[in-house]
Amino acid sequence: MATATTQPTNNVPKPMSDWDVVANNEEFKDLMAAKARFIVPATVFFIVYYFALPILVGYAPSFMKKTVIGPVNIAYLFALSQFFMAWIVAFLYMRASNRFDAMGKSILAHLQRHKDSQNGKGK
Repeated sequence: MATATTQPTNNVPKPMSDWDVVANNEEFKDLMAAKARFIVPATVFFIVYYFALPILVGYAPSFMKKTVIGPVNIAYLFALSQFFMAWIVAFLYMRASNRFDAMGKSILAHLQRHKDSQNGKGK
């Protein structure tokens, strides 16, 4: 049976990968937290709103059958409102994404400064 040989380890620190630099950046952590603060509640709201229609039709049919304008009842209006709600959520995300993009550019600038300092181009 052969014995395993150990190779000598030199104590030269391994350079950080780009991901390590980004993942350890506080701005990146702030970006991920900001995105989660928007995306999680928006997703929960939209799912609840979306499934409210079939639930209300099933459990409150008399309420959903009430006419509002001519033959148009609450169920029809609720179904149409889901289109508008999807557009509103998309608009709100687009507005928030401008802030996310600015944060992302700052993170990329930090990464570039780190790379420049590693390559001896730092000031």
